[in-house]
Amino acid sequence: MSQNYAVSTQLEFIPGIRIAIVSAEWNSHITNALTAGATDFLQRMGYSQKNYDLFQVPGTVELTFAAAQLCNSNCHYDAVIIIGCVIRGDTPHFDYVCQSVTQGCAHLNATGDTPVIFCVLTVNDEQQALDRAGGTLSNKGTEAAETALKMIQFKDKLRYLQHQNR
Repeated sequence: MSQNYAVSTQLEFIPGIRIAIVSAEWNSHITNALTAGATDFLQRMGYSQKNYDLFQVPGTVELTFAAAQLCNSNCHYDAVIIIGCVIRGDTPHFDYVCQSVTQGCAHLNATGDTPVIFCVLTVNDEQQALDRAGGTLSNKGTEAAETALKMIQFKDKLRYLQHQNR
């Protein structure tokens, strides 16, 4: 079981960053809470609404398309966070949706230049989702925003090292 999540002290403020946050409308009471966790964290770290844009798509399967479009747009995002919530039901639909978004995100990360941060809850029931969207197990949206900042720092460090080795 996860522990409550604490803000990392390793993060440095990175001026001028741009992050896209795209959330699924399906299970919006969960995805809205995850989005709020992400934006609240960014604001606590000193970023303003100028540093991030919010987008919505109908469902979790559409997150991959949205992320691909955002990564390839002229908006030059430094990271994209995808937010969704899939709750297991009585049919195999859960498995197909989870597999689709997971493989799509992995493909974008393996082949692209912009980190795509996976903040999709895949849970057995609504209570598990609520626990991870600001409930007893913290807010996974907060963790996703921190991960986005860490991946931006990673890219910046790599870019710096590549420049030094010329």
